[in-house]
Amino acid sequence: MVNGFDPSRVDQLPPRTRRQVGDRERLLGPGYRLFYDDPVEIVRGAGTLLYDADGNDYLDVYNNVTSVGHCHPHVVEAVHRQLSTLNTNTRYIQQSILDYGEQFLNTMPAELGHVMFTCTGSEANDLAMRVARYYTGNSGVIVTAGAYHGLTADVSAFSPSLGVGVPLGPHVRTVGAPDRLRHGGDDDVVAALQREVREAIADLDRHGFGVAAFIADTIFSSDGIYVDPAGFLKPVVEEVHDAGGLFIADEVQPGFGRTGQHWWGFQRHGVVPDIVTTGKPMGNGIPIAAAAFRPELLVEFGRNIRYFNTFGGNSVSIAAAQAVLDVINGEGLIANAERVGDYVKSEISTLAAGYDQIAEVRGAGLFVGVDIVTDRKSNTPDGEAALRVVNHMRRRRVLISASGPRGSVLKVRPPLPFSIGDADRMLENLAVVLAEELH
Repeated sequence: MVNGFDPSRVDQLPPRTRRQVGDRERLLGPGYRLFYDDPVEIVRGAGTLLYDADGNDYLDVYNNVTSVGHCHPHVVEAVHRQLSTLNTNTRYIQQSILDYGEQFLNTMPAELGHVMFTCTGSEANDLAMRVARYYTGNSGVIVTAGAYHGLTADVSAFSPSLGVGVPLGPHVRTVGAPDRLRHGGDDDVVAALQREVREAIADLDRHGFGVAAFIADTIFSSDGIYVDPAGFLKPVVEEVHDAGGLFIADEVQPGFGRTGQHWWGFQRHGVVPDIVTTGKPMGNGIPIAAAAFRPELLVEFGRNIRYFNTFGGNSVSIAAAQAVLDVINGEGLIANAERVGDYVKSEISTLAAGYDQIAEVRGAGLFVGVDIVTDRKSNTPDGEAALRVVNHMRRRRVLISASGPRGSVLKVRPPLPFSIGDADRMLENLAVVLAEELH
């Protein structure tokens, strides 16, 4: 597991932590996982900081769930006010969901005209794929080889990053990640991705599935964070459309301004998806997610199928989502993501120049990946070295994680209010850790 606690090490933990880990297994079962060799007990959060039971602060450089910062006062107040007034479902007329829906859709291209609310990104992707199959009459799905799109039974069947214990469906085909470092550069990676998608379409047709959709997290975060060359998705989407399939942009991780300049990751590629799904960052920790659609996709679906989600779009979750939009706009967080993200990427690139074990620093906005390898000549991924860096940073109270099939890409993805001062704290610690772990 990438950045996961090994339960066999429980006896090496301090007594309190050892007891808590044991209680988790006893009460929650073995399916849950913890971060880090030495798990962190978190009792409070504020902005970009988390605090443990002893009052120590940790710089959060990984959490996109609380996208506008932990316990943002505007979000807290909005949720408290709404919870004190009313919390009900979408079977009643409520102006708040209409106001939010209009503002949410206004962040997207005009072609996307309907939004349906769920509680989680998994549910949003489940709904998106259900609509895609209904509209196209096909069942085939194309994803990248390290993709993660959710945990429902249907969605986990096209989430290869979950591992061999969760087998892919027979209707699923995978294509390689757009890794220009290992595929010869910009032109080669675009051509390779387009060719593999074309081959996947042909194979799905040959087996009688057809193609319902190509779904992609538009920053390819679980594959290892791939952002360039901007626009590489466009020819892939054209291949899928020519075959009668849809393009679903999974914006759970790159969305809501994280990549800088734009609200959504797909906008860097100059494409308009057929469906866009969102999740975690939407409510700053309050469960709310959504799928936005081209209206024509829902005409027959809506006429023939009743969709209802008791908690999807409930009054309190909508209040949280509205507050998140207010904060992103009011505090200029998209511009901040671009400005601070460029600084972080530039400074890490400067550090990386001195290490043969850092092959590439890549990213967009406040989403940066650092590719750790055995050496630059072979570019062989080194997940063990990356994990040492992640855990050493945790010991210095800076929380990052790792990504990619071998866990070899350091994943830097802080809340959107991350400041230059926060970045400097992270960079100062990273300089020390790289010097100790990569030499």
